[in-house]
Amino acid sequence: MTAGTLQPTRLWPGDVLRVGAVGLRTRPMRAFLSALGIAIGIAAMVAVVGVSSSSRADLDRALAALGTNLLTVSPGSTLTGEKAQLPLESEAMVARIAPVREVSATGLLDGAKVYRTGKIPETETNGISAYATRTDLRAATGARLRGGVWLNAATGGFPATVLGSTAARRLGIGHAAPDVQVLIGGRWFTVIGILEPAELAPELDSAALVGWAAAQSRLGFDGHPTTIYTRSAEASVEDVRDVLAATAAPQAPNEVEVSRPSDALAAKKAAGEAFTGLLLGLGAVALLVGGVGVANTMVISVLERRSEIGLRRSLGATRGQIRTQFLAESLLLSALGGVAGAAVGALVTAGYAVSQGWPVVIPAWAVLGGVAATLLIGAVAGLYPAIRASRLSPTEALAAT
Repeated sequence: MTAGTLQPTRLWPGDVLRVGAVGLRTRPMRAFLSALGIAIGIAAMVAVVGVSSSSRADLDRALAALGTNLLTVSPGSTLTGEKAQLPLESEAMVARIAPVREVSATGLLDGAKVYRTGKIPETETNGISAYATRTDLRAATGARLRGGVWLNAATGGFPATVLGSTAARRLGIGHAAPDVQVLIGGRWFTVIGILEPAELAPELDSAALVGWAAAQSRLGFDGHPTTIYTRSAEASVEDVRDVLAATAAPQAPNEVEVSRPSDALAAKKAAGEAFTGLLLGLGAVALLVGGVGVANTMVISVLERRSEIGLRRSLGATRGQIRTQFLAESLLLSALGGVAGAAVGALVTAGYAVSQGWPVVIPAWAVLGGVAATLLIGAVAGLYPAIRASRLSPTEALAAT
């Protein structure tokens, strides 16, 4: 290298950050509004993924706790369209299936209406149904008590009832006690217990449950079950499902309906995932709009700072250095919005999950992917303004001022 030959100075990473932040420091409000568009898109995407993941984690936890081996048998319709009826011995026959571990049943009491007092009009039933109930129903369905006690061999023969969570709320009953009674089928029953919401047997939520013997002796129950609940070994659930109808009603298996309550929860999970995909699409649109805002800001910044560009070019800055400066500014702007949006999305997820009693699940890929997406958007949005700025000659830039 000969004496007097000038060499362009090299921009080190720290220098790139300093010159890239010039536009953000000198125009903070514009930078804030541009970053806000990016932040809204990322916050929406992270929150949608986080809330959906937390909801699925809670559902998975519920399924793990309740089990997915619960099958129910209920009467369907006859060939003439009438309501079918399970045989009296169907419950005992189902219990003989080898892999079946637990069997219980309920019987709907059609004519037994449930009221808080005798002064309620007969038409105002509040959608509460009365059921004859086996004492082992809780073990079969996984139902939990909120308060009081469950029906047993002694209370199952007396006028005692356990209310589902929804039924208790509609009747205005907050606790079970010897002096708390409801009218079932024209007879007074003492409320001895209240259930928590039953995830796998939601029909129990709006039910008043009475003992099988009490229903037969006091409410005219004919003894035919309307729902049989079975739990089997996990590995044998499908095999049991295939033979349940024929076992419960050998003479008319086509009149029996067999269901797996956990399938409804799985369908709910699938629907939630589809809805999550829709919301993610909306978040992506918001992110794209934010990227357009960044591009617009950078174009205006280049136009307003032509004198700065001309001065730097006249002092020896290369086109590559000018291009790097404005590209770095665009990336910094997008990164600020992305990091802020990811933080807001995580806080929204945590707050909502805690309020719902769910486990807080924020996938790392959603946060890191969101920030990476903002950097990509920033690079694309800033590329054209950076190239445009680098093509300005010193004389052209200085003459523009």
